[in-house]
Amino acid sequence: MAVQVPLWHHYLHAVRSRAVPRAQDFQRAEDVLLTVLERVHALDPRFLVDYSRDLGAFQFALRSSEEPLALEVPLGLDAEALLIEELSAAEPADGPACCRLGVPREGAGLERWTTDDVFSASAESGADCRGHIVPSKVLRVLRDLLVAATVYCKHHSLITPGSLNASSLREEELRLSLLVSSGWRTIHFNVVPVVRRRCRVPTSEGTPLATGFPEGSLERILDQGVDLVPAGAQHWRASTDHLLTRLLGALGSLPGHRLDSLSILDRVNHDSWRDCGRSAGLAFSHMKTVLLWASVLFPAPADWADLEGAVYRLLVVLLCCLATGNLPHFLWPGQNLLQASGLDLGSLYQRVEGFASQPEASLRIHVTHLGCSPPPRIDNGIKALLQLPASDPAYWTTAYFDILLDKFQVFNIQDKDRIAAMQSIFRKTKTLCGEKS
Repeated sequence: MAVQVPLWHHYLHAVRSRAVPRAQDFQRAEDVLLTVLERVHALDPRFLVDYSRDLGAFQFALRSSEEPLALEVPLGLDAEALLIEELSAAEPADGPACCRLGVPREGAGLERWTTDDVFSASAESGADCRGHIVPSKVLRVLRDLLVAATVYCKHHSLITPGSLNASSLREEELRLSLLVSSGWRTIHFNVVPVVRRRCRVPTSEGTPLATGFPEGSLERILDQGVDLVPAGAQHWRASTDHLLTRLLGALGSLPGHRLDSLSILDRVNHDSWRDCGRSAGLAFSHMKTVLLWASVLFPAPADWADLEGAVYRLLVVLLCCLATGNLPHFLWPGQNLLQASGLDLGSLYQRVEGFASQPEASLRIHVTHLGCSPPPRIDNGIKALLQLPASDPAYWTTAYFDILLDKFQVFNIQDKDRIAAMQSIFRKTKTLCGEKS
C-alpha cells in the first residue's frame, strides 16, 4: 500500500495542472458570450445577462470531459406574478412536475410577455389567465437574437475574429447549441432560457442531507429557490443544476479530498471508461451526484483525509448505483438519473469494478510509470453485496458502505460505534448473500 500512495498524488497533480488553464479558457469563452448577450439584451430587454461567472469556471476546472456546458439566460419577469399550472401531482421526492407559465388576466407589468412571439392566448373562456408563455417560442426568439447579436459584435469588432460563428448555432431539443473558440480549445455551450423562481426545493422529511455540508449551508443554498427551464414545446420544469453546483462549492470549503476525488474519477471516467470521450458513458453530472451522496454517507472529516480512501468513498457509491441500476437525484431521491440514459450499465459496471479492484494501470500518466500492479483487491462475489439496496433501501447507510470499503481494503476508521454498526449489518448481509460476499 505504501507504494500506491505516491501514485494517487502524482495523478492528482496531473489533474490539477489542467485546472487553471481550463478555468482561463472558460472565462475567455464566457467573455465572448457575455458580450453577445449584452447585445441581445440591448435588442430585446426581456432577456437579461447573468454575470455570476464563478460557478461556471469552478465547475469547468474540476472536469476533464468536454461535455456541453449550460449557459443560462434569465428572462426579465417576476415568476411570482405568474400562474404556475402543474400538469401532474407528483410526490416531492419523485422529481419536478412539468408546468405551464400562465399570465393572469389582472396581472400588471407583464405586457411585454403577452406578445405573439413568446405568448399563446388561452382559448378557454373564463380562465384565470390570458394565456401562457411558450418555451418553444422563447427559444426561437432567443436564437434569432443571438444570430443578430453575433453579426453585430463581429461587424463592430467587439469579439475576436473566429471566436464565435453564428453558423454553429443549432436549435436542439429544449436548448440552443453554440460553439465558442477559446485559444486552441473549442467549448460547447447549451444556451437555456430560465425563469428565476423563489420556491424552496421540497426535500424528504427526516433525510439527513445536511450532515455532509458546512453548518447551515444546505438550508441557505436551497432557500435560493429553483429555476424553471424548458421541458417541451409548451411546458417548463424545475431545474436544480444551479443549486447542486453551489452545494459542490460548499464541499470545497471543507478540509479533505472531496473535490480532488471527484476530479480524479472524472478524469478516469473520461480517459479509461469512456475511451477519451469516444464512447458513451457517465457524465460529469452523474459523478457530481455520486460525490454529493458520498459526502452525506461519509460526513466525518476522517473519511476524506486520505486521498485514496476519498476516491473509494465515491467508488463504492458509484458501484452500488450501477449494480442496482439506480442513481437517485440528490434532492429528489425518487428520480433515477440512470433511467432512460441509454447506457450499457452492465458493461460500465465491469469497467468501474475493474478500476476499483486494480486502479494502478489507469492512474499512470506516462509510460515511465509502468510497473507491476498489486493483485486484485476483491473477488467476484462483490456484486451480490452491491445489489442489496435494490431490495431494501435501508442498506443505503454509512454502515453498509463501510462494509464495501472494508472489502476494498480502504476502511481506515477507528470509531468504535461505526465499527460496531458495520459488524452488525455485515452479519445481516451474510445471511442474504452467503459467505462468498
